[in-house]
Amino acid sequence: MAGWGRYPIIVAKSLKRQGYRVYCLGVIDHADPELKDICDEFQWVGLAKLGAAIRFFKRRGVTDVSMLGKIHKVKLFQRFRWLRHLPDWRTIRTFAPHMIWRKKDCRDDTLMLALIDTFAADGLHFGPPTDYVPELLVKEGQLTRRSPSALQWKDISFGWKIAKELGRLDIGQSVAVKDQAVLALEAIEGTDECIRRAGELCGTGNFTVVKVAKPQQDMRFDVPTMGRKTLETMIEAGATVLAIEAGQTIILDEEETLEFANRNKLIIVSLKDARQVPAAA
Repeated sequence: MAGWGRYPIIVAKSLKRQGYRVYCLGVIDHADPELKDICDEFQWVGLAKLGAAIRFFKRRGVTDVSMLGKIHKVKLFQRFRWLRHLPDWRTIRTFAPHMIWRKKDCRDDTLMLALIDTFAADGLHFGPPTDYVPELLVKEGQLTRRSPSALQWKDISFGWKIAKELGRLDIGQSVAVKDQAVLALEAIEGTDECIRRAGELCGTGNFTVVKVAKPQQDMRFDVPTMGRKTLETMIEAGATVLAIEAGQTIILDEEETLEFANRNKLIIVSLKDARQVPAAA
């Protein structure tokens, strides 16, 4: 099931190289049409059509499913959302406790686990996409030629703790900081908008972005992802440092992405834990 971004394209190509037959449902207004030319079979599906999605996979004998790419959650909170998306009965039954009766919350993990349980009831089992492409998980270390200054290391350490707490509360994964002060926190809007907001609030630029996995990260969905688009947003906003979590973050088109970062004098480091910050910082 493909959402927005290059991640579904990269995984689909990898699966084809490995000899898998790939059946893809592209979420309308999210997925890239290029997937039509990669997958063995491709079909568009509405954001609120769980019943149609389940039927698509079952009729083709599929048992293993993965979710890839971003879903713009803000679309779930637009006016007249029910008329815009016209949910089928399976979607209503799955999400009514969250969005109609309000007996359950609408946090990312809560909604995704409800979706996974619905598919599992029909014998469709979700697995981590990174099981098929483990090479996409970023390795530990300094990824760019430039390294953080002592003050930037302090911001990384400070921001890491904030970002981890943000993830523990299942609010977001990213935080923008400068001089050990929080500029912006990611919530429903996503990382790019968080970075842009920080740029609007910090006219001097030269701030740090920290993006980490949740302490309770489920690798089947919502795994932190970064690529050239993230870096372009940082440059536009005035950010200069990006700290990400090793082994828990997906990096897209790594060689090209890091070459772009070096060309634009950005700093990217990948850490296992904030305790890896140099003691001198």
